[in-house]
Amino acid sequence: MKRNALLIPFIIFLIIAAALLWQLARNAQGDDPTNLESALIGKPVPTFRLESLENPGQHYQADVLTQGTPVCIVADYDCDGATACAVGVRGLRLLGAQNVDYLVPDRVADGYGLTASIARRVKERGADVLITVDNGIASVEGVAEAKALGLQVLVTDHHLPGPALPAADAIVNPNQPGCTFESKSMAGVGVMFYVLLALRAELRARGVFDAATQPKLDPLLTLVALGTVADVVKLDANNRRLVAQGLRRIRAGQMPAGMAALFHAAGRKAAAATTFDFGFALGPRINAAGRLADMTLGIECLLTDDASRAAELAATLDGINRERREIEGGMREQAMLMAESLFDESEEPPPAISVFDPDFHEGVVGIVASRIKDKLHRPTFVFAASSAPGKEHELKGSGRSIPGFHLRDALDLVAKRHPGVILKFGGHAMAAGCTVDADAFDTFEQAFAQVAQEWLDAATLTRKIETDGPLAPEYCRADIVDTLHREVWGQGFLPPTFSEEVQVLSQRLVGEAKNHLSLKLIHQGNPVDAIWFGHTEPLPARVLLAFRLDVNEWKGERKVQFLVEGAQL
Repeated sequence: MKRNALLIPFIIFLIIAAALLWQLARNAQGDDPTNLESALIGKPVPTFRLESLENPGQHYQADVLTQGTPVCIVADYDCDGATACAVGVRGLRLLGAQNVDYLVPDRVADGYGLTASIARRVKERGADVLITVDNGIASVEGVAEAKALGLQVLVTDHHLPGPALPAADAIVNPNQPGCTFESKSMAGVGVMFYVLLALRAELRARGVFDAATQPKLDPLLTLVALGTVADVVKLDANNRRLVAQGLRRIRAGQMPAGMAALFHAAGRKAAAATTFDFGFALGPRINAAGRLADMTLGIECLLTDDASRAAELAATLDGINRERREIEGGMREQAMLMAESLFDESEEPPPAISVFDPDFHEGVVGIVASRIKDKLHRPTFVFAASSAPGKEHELKGSGRSIPGFHLRDALDLVAKRHPGVILKFGGHAMAAGCTVDADAFDTFEQAFAQVAQEWLDAATLTRKIETDGPLAPEYCRADIVDTLHREVWGQGFLPPTFSEEVQVLSQRLVGEAKNHLSLKLIHQGNPVDAIWFGHTEPLPARVLLAFRLDVNEWKGERKVQFLVEGAQL
């Protein structure tokens, strides 16, 4: 059996149905994380048959093989999509593939996911097999076009499906109907990583290599960790193990050249890498490429093994991110004014917020929606006019939600109640996107608010910060903070947060946009610095603060500082 036999998606699916289920269940039930890489070694893959989604009654067997089949990966244009693409390209090449290409839709011109036009471009590139990463579960028309062109299609995704599944040759998605995977929160990059693990197991079973000669896939965990945290998926037991494995390798200096360059460009130390670095330093720089330029820049940065090329790409991404911050700053101020104009100062905000301005940039509407959601504690959508040719009548919106309000389900209800208003939509509980007819924005705004009014009660609309109470002064030490930072924190597994009354000695606005509040406090008789990112309103002389711990290093001196999460005013 030749090594390039791995390029057949049917084989991938046949083994993923067994091996993926098995591995996810093992990890979800608390297996030793050190077994992650070797859990499938030497284990036989159970016989499994799948009825084709396209032709019921037809079965694909593992013997359906071709040689040298060209593969094209279609990725999403965010950090999860970029890392999933890099994992797919690197992983398939490690396993012996010689003809692996990738394509990323343009946010403006193409929109999200595998569209019919993207399928045609893949065919024009000479591919025979199309693999989606971090998209595809809702691409019914795109998959149909790909199949009509003679392409074999493997969909790997983690998003919630729509009412109909695409007629792909195979679908790997822990959130598809009937799936019994225990870990439902994997990012797209995690799904692709497990596809590769299962594929390697199948090739090992076929004698292509053995446990001693098989390619090492564990270096890919650095990319898996980055994409998982950047996509803000829930850090369940399985995801925490993936992220922990990636962080361990990064701290040891074992990472792609592009990732090392991104740490340097962001002014972060890889040897002390944390999930905070993924979410607020590396992730935004990669995302900036998809928002304002071409995500190909981000993917190439993650794929290159040339240090000088990596440094060049990382510097470019850093520059794009600076531009993104400037655009976001202006949009954020305008959008916040529009949102606050919806209610009087003496009133509570409406149950949901929707804002649109013709001058908004569609690449940063999601970030701005998140900022409004954070400040007003309301499900929020921000819309921009589509800049795609022939789409002038469309508005592209990105939404962010609060706990207790499922954003995608809300969009589904709006679409059913008002046919034709929403042209397309998709996403998750906490983040989703949609396209609406420009003339129907008011209808959408009212319908979205109506759903929120029906679903949300006063308790859900009240902002809450769960804390661990006061911080004993003996624990306000840099070494304690270092210990905490070595752990894996994130969505669904938040770091320790403390709360108590402190004295405010001084305060001033800092940052390029003067949008962060720097504080000098007295905490239990001791002076301590603090910063509240994204907050500009002054605090009283004494105030009850909720805060996390961090270390500020300046001229070789390391001091504890508080990261303020909220205040009771």
